[in-house]
Amino acid sequence: MAITIRYTLVLLFYFLPSHFDISYAVTCSNHKFTSNRVYTSCKELPHLSARLHWTYNSTIGAAKIAYRARQGAGGWVAWAINPNQIGMVGSEALVAFVNSNGSMTVYPTIITSYSPSMLPADLSYQVSGLSAEFLNNEITIYATVGPFAGGSVVNQVWQAGHLVIDGVPQMHDVSQQNLQSTGELDFMSG
Repeated sequence: MAITIRYTLVLLFYFLPSHFDISYAVTCSNHKFTSNRVYTSCKELPHLSARLHWTYNSTIGAAKIAYRARQGAGGWVAWAINPNQIGMVGSEALVAFVNSNGSMTVYPTIITSYSPSMLPADLSYQVSGLSAEFLNNEITIYATVGPFAGGSVVNQVWQAGHLVIDGVPQMHDVSQQNLQSTGELDFMSG
């Protein structure tokens, strides 16, 4: 009996740390940004190990955002607003990835189909202060976005892919996690 318990404890000791990244157990509400940025609201998004932080300025209808998602150095992440419907097609995205030299690329793009070009494009809403960083296997996109036609309520889409070729993000997986990464967000109420 004692051997079985000891064996079980040894297995747990070795198994748990390898399958649970303690550094990522930090929730969105207690995350400390390396850039000393502070946001008034945050939301744990239900898929793709992603979080959205924001401060909404209701006077001008714009939100200062930080979108964080788990990703390796060879992949990409995106956060988008679809001005017309819930879903990927028609969304206007901010995409970021790590270049082969270790620097970050971040830009806006429009998702016009299920096989989009993923090339830079102008969006229907304003974007300023766009930047990104890669730290601890996480990509964070920073920007100020808005105002939006629908006020503080937007249809958001978030995504991640594992491959960038010649500076162009390639198609993401079609897993349930990827296909369900959409929803409505009210910047005023969260």
